[in-house]
Amino acid sequence: MRIEVLNTGTELMLGNVVNTHLAAIAQALFPIGLRIERQTTVPDGEAIRDALRETFGRAEVVLVTGGLGPTTDDITRDITAELLGLTLEHDEEIMRHIVERFARRNLRMTDRVKLQALRPREATVLHNANGTAPGLYFPAMQEKNSPHIFLLPGPPRELLPMLREHVVPILAKLTPNSTAFEMRTFRVVGMGESAVEEMVGADLLAMDIEVGYCARPGEVDVRLIGGSALLDRAEALVRERLGASIFTADTSSLEQVVIETLTSRNASIATAESCTGGFIANKLTNVAGASRVFLAGYVTYANDAKVAALGVDTALIEKHGAVSEPVARAMAEGSVRASGSSFALATTGIAGPDGGSVEKPVGTVFIALAKRDANTVVQKHCFPTDRETFKNLVAQAALDLLLRTLDGRALPLENFSEGDGGCGVSAG
Repeated sequence: MRIEVLNTGTELMLGNVVNTHLAAIAQALFPIGLRIERQTTVPDGEAIRDALRETFGRAEVVLVTGGLGPTTDDITRDITAELLGLTLEHDEEIMRHIVERFARRNLRMTDRVKLQALRPREATVLHNANGTAPGLYFPAMQEKNSPHIFLLPGPPRELLPMLREHVVPILAKLTPNSTAFEMRTFRVVGMGESAVEEMVGADLLAMDIEVGYCARPGEVDVRLIGGSALLDRAEALVRERLGASIFTADTSSLEQVVIETLTSRNASIATAESCTGGFIANKLTNVAGASRVFLAGYVTYANDAKVAALGVDTALIEKHGAVSEPVARAMAEGSVRASGSSFALATTGIAGPDGGSVEKPVGTVFIALAKRDANTVVQKHCFPTDRETFKNLVAQAALDLLLRTLDGRALPLENFSEGDGGCGVSAG
């Protein structure tokens, strides 16, 4: 079944509001075997008419969001009725719901609010328990060559419950024979998208399943869609070839998995950051429950701060420079001592665009992982990119190092690099 989404709203086109509708709708439809084929976004006004008319004869289902409110730019209901040749009529039941909602909230109701009680008698009302504007379902009309049309409110707190409680059940009845495929996603860290595809892509496609990749700084998602038996074979292949770099098989972020793993092992973490400026601590503390395992974060950007807060020997800095393996090691070990944590991550590097040299080009970073009563591991990476992406990549590499140590996976032999090759690994 060809399904399209039409998002309406000038605020979406101006960038004032982030459009989250597609993700919510797609996730709700996938379990019943349906996929979105096209999405269109238009401003309020007459553009809605053209965009909706274009779906006639092309789509079998159209889900329209927005434009059902009481203001002058809310004309989705009117345009849809006009295109279908239907007449809007007052619905007393809708009106009663609106009046009761305003009374409960002790709000004054304007005349324009009453417009939300208009609907064609041919349309099915989709009750809105979280707002005043009801949704409407228009069955396909063969004589108009129109698709099944769902008009849904724009605010997510109104749209999402209506989607689950009304739209999905109707669509399930319209498509009783849809094949509900399964989706499995594997999150890989420390490898580029092309390298991941080279290792598994051809063999996965030969299994006659749908394969997709989604890349973010330092991470790649491998997405598999198909029947259960085929996916079992595909998963075995992915885990065999990428297993050491897979940090989760669900939608959890790397920092979520780190916090969960530390919690399950009754371990704690501290950070000592220079070039990342507290970004690793920020990622970790964005996770609910981090307070159980995250003890302290030291942002020691200046050399004097490294000495004062972490006890780094000034002689190390003078001899090797702040961006060096010995200083990264001393920062991590000083963080363990100062905080009393089980583990500590430290970063020191050159984010750029200035400050590099032949020996230490822009993008060079040393990441150290110290563990109480154990040897400290130091990795050297090269991430020659912009400052923000650099911080992201360093944070991902640091958290990957910690998680691999926690769950016993092998450390990567060749470090991930955004651009040219890595700069090697050392441990001691």
